[in-house]
Amino acid sequence: MSMLDNNNDNPVHDPALAGLDDEDTTIPPSERFRRKIFKMVSVGVVDVFINQFYDVLSTSMLVINLLITILNTYSQIREKYGFIFDQVELVTVIFFAVDYVLRLYTAKCLYPNRSHFRAVVKYIFSFTGIIDFLSFFPYFMPMFFPAGAAVFKMFRVARILRLFRINAYYDSLNVITEVLMRKRQQLMSSIFIILVMMLASSLCMYSIENPEQPEVFSNAFSGIWWSVSTLLTVGYGDIYPVTTAGKVMGIIIAFLGVGIVAIPTGIISAGFVEQYSRLQSIGNGEEQDVHFIKIELKEHDKWAGKRVMDLSLPEGMIVAVIIRGEETLIPRGIVRLKAGDQLIIGADSIKGNKPVYLKEITIRRSHRWNGQMLKDLDISRQTFIVMIKRNNKTIIPKGDFIFHEDDNVILYSKVRNRISEDEKKDEL
Repeated sequence: MSMLDNNNDNPVHDPALAGLDDEDTTIPPSERFRRKIFKMVSVGVVDVFINQFYDVLSTSMLVINLLITILNTYSQIREKYGFIFDQVELVTVIFFAVDYVLRLYTAKCLYPNRSHFRAVVKYIFSFTGIIDFLSFFPYFMPMFFPAGAAVFKMFRVARILRLFRINAYYDSLNVITEVLMRKRQQLMSSIFIILVMMLASSLCMYSIENPEQPEVFSNAFSGIWWSVSTLLTVGYGDIYPVTTAGKVMGIIIAFLGVGIVAIPTGIISAGFVEQYSRLQSIGNGEEQDVHFIKIELKEHDKWAGKRVMDLSLPEGMIVAVIIRGEETLIPRGIVRLKAGDQLIIGADSIKGNKPVYLKEITIRRSHRWNGQMLKDLDISRQTFIVMIKRNNKTIIPKGDFIFHEDDNVILYSKVRNRISEDEKKDEL
């Protein structure tokens, strides 16, 4: 599968890895500005100071807002600092509103495969878009609907879900999300079993206890409250059976509750084991499957200024990663290469061929090759000089090349021991 294709509709959470180059002069200035804003509002992109500052500011605003919400619940503190709390909360809410507008403006970068309008709609109805909207909108609603102030305050609790943006900094939280997504079918099945048991036990207990305790088990919901506290092994003690049949039923449900609660716990535990085993197997993969080299483009290189899709690479070879300054870019087809870019190029291993034997030697003052031309050397036909390094420069060997002291010579041989034999012969 080519790394240059991106036909899916997944959101781009990391613009640095998405190849969104905000310095490409071939795109309109407005689009470059949009990409700069997108990098700024994206969590975890800290390639420049403004992006890092915005991350710190956004997190600080959220923490301050939540702290004020908690302190406002203390009447003594509220009476003394209420006015200051209201002003600070207003500032944080305005920041959330501005952040939401910026995310609407950059939605096209978040969903690059959609039109701007469809990308905006996609973001508005996404989970993060809803949370961002509820972070500021309910604050202003009591001004227009005073009667619903209590309900609107309840919606402000949604701000705390913005803390999940910190997930971009910690791989451990990503592992938890990945496990829950992979095991969602099994978890839904276990929840369905719990709901069936809860409904069945509540109706049975209501039928048994209602004649004896009509004021306690007055309806089916009373039985559901009892079944929840029993099946989930909470046991509040505010409602309990008094008949013999009800007590026997309670014992059975309590035993079943222990096993039922263990079902989702076991599923999640097994998911963690599988996920970490998968990550470990990826980390311990065999290195000979793909070989990588790292090169840096110069001003005169033919690739400088070309798009990745325009490169003529042999089959089985790919540009895996582009390193541009402190940024790491995925080499999508539209990314234009620049002088100074460092390219990580990968190629498939060739199976079944003879191994390659390479060795690097350093020419010392007493070495026989010191001062000699390459064409005058007496080496085996099985051995070739493929490259010479001199003063951090790479030199392609030619017949009239003269070796100097401290030259590093790369030798290739078709036979494992031939290099050592030639080297010993020249040192005699």
